[in-house]
Amino acid sequence: MKLNLDSLDRRRFLRGAGVALALPVFGSAAKLDAGAVSQVAEAAGLDANASRKVKRLGCFYFPDGVPMPLAEDPAYQDWSWFPHGNGSDFRYTKCMEVFEPLRDQITVLSGFSHPDVRQVHGHSNADQFLTAAATGSDGPYKNSISLDQVYANHVGDQTRFSSLVLSTDGGTGTPRGTHTMSFTRTGRAIPAEHRPKRVFDMLFVKEDADAARRLALSKSALDELLADAKRLRNDLGGDDRERLDEYLDSVRQAEKRVEKAKLWVNTPLPKVEVNDLDLEVSPEDPQRYVQTMFELIYLAFRTDSTRVATYQIGRENAFGISDRLARAVGFNLAHALSHETKQPGGWERFSTYCGFLNREFCRFMTRLQETPEPAGQGTMLDNTLLLFGSASSAFHLSQNYPVILAGGKAMGFKHGQYVNYAGSGAVGGSWDGKPEPWMKEPEKEDQPLTKVFVTMLQQLGLETESFAGRTGGLSDLV
Repeated sequence: MKLNLDSLDRRRFLRGAGVALALPVFGSAAKLDAGAVSQVAEAAGLDANASRKVKRLGCFYFPDGVPMPLAEDPAYQDWSWFPHGNGSDFRYTKCMEVFEPLRDQITVLSGFSHPDVRQVHGHSNADQFLTAAATGSDGPYKNSISLDQVYANHVGDQTRFSSLVLSTDGGTGTPRGTHTMSFTRTGRAIPAEHRPKRVFDMLFVKEDADAARRLALSKSALDELLADAKRLRNDLGGDDRERLDEYLDSVRQAEKRVEKAKLWVNTPLPKVEVNDLDLEVSPEDPQRYVQTMFELIYLAFRTDSTRVATYQIGRENAFGISDRLARAVGFNLAHALSHETKQPGGWERFSTYCGFLNREFCRFMTRLQETPEPAGQGTMLDNTLLLFGSASSAFHLSQNYPVILAGGKAMGFKHGQYVNYAGSGAVGGSWDGKPEPWMKEPEKEDQPLTKVFVTMLQQLGLETESFAGRTGGLSDLV
């Protein structure tokens, strides 16, 4: 007789997983002396010198597309998100002019998207921004590993936290309505943290002095779970076996986290100055909230608590508290701005909100640029690769993603350019009531965004020629 997984008493499983997920935090390697670094690296089977050759990755997502007035519209010159021109000969609009002081650290991309979702409604596509998976519009849902987690799997053993996953709305959201940019190798959404104090405490505050005992209990509980689950597997049907295998994979990953945490249990915590950081801030104070989330990522990078971070600034389609971020610049709801571009001043209002997001990302970049690299030469920005963008451009269109690649000069990236594969005829304008652009066959074939991802991973140190089953990189970037 085959058992149904849903009929089982899963309290024991959940309790076992909970022990692993509730592990205390035990500090950072950033301020360790050479002996401590070597000890941790040796225990993890790593080259201690290699562990100090720091290369970081930060990925950031904003929803609802960008302003794209048509060329004949008077708003085109000032309020378009994409620059005017091509190559090194381009001009930022008022929406983007905040980036001018960092021009030689930035590449703006147009004409890129993920082929499998180009005819999916833009509000359903945040899930695949970092995965390139065919997540679809409806029906069965399957995702795959995200770009950040590919790199985290490569470099995560060298820091306290393999990655830092943040969002304004928190948690995982729903399929095609994600609150997180990050997905495991089995396509499972990784919950994002949205409470600044919780993030700070996780990174820098030691909760108790009983860490070693709790780690031992966690390891014992996980061993017991794995043994029970392996015995159970023989009594399950095919579909339930697949579900159990996914669960077992998550348990094994938790087991790895326990083993890793044991290496850091006696490592001193980093000390940071946070005099101006409001850890109780919420999205009800949108500008300070976004600044705080970026600052927490900066602190995590600076203390080498992690080398991988994602921050989903907002959820698509006006769901969640993130839609109120437009109040930072005097408007009510962000999503509504993308629908009101036909009104007088509509493009300017939408562009002003996108300019606010650009300004806060630029502020974060500037922090990295002004900070000497703690682990080597140059600045932190030279050793940090940043991806900032969205999975839709014009009205609900899942093509021609607005994307900025920044930093990483020490990894070989060249900037100060607008890589414009969309050309001058990109789809744009306000919705005229006819079938929306995403419903139509693409007029021009975009470049796969995976080309950018492959080059990013290669320059970060991975030996790969493909991402999500697509091969080839982008020579324009290096």
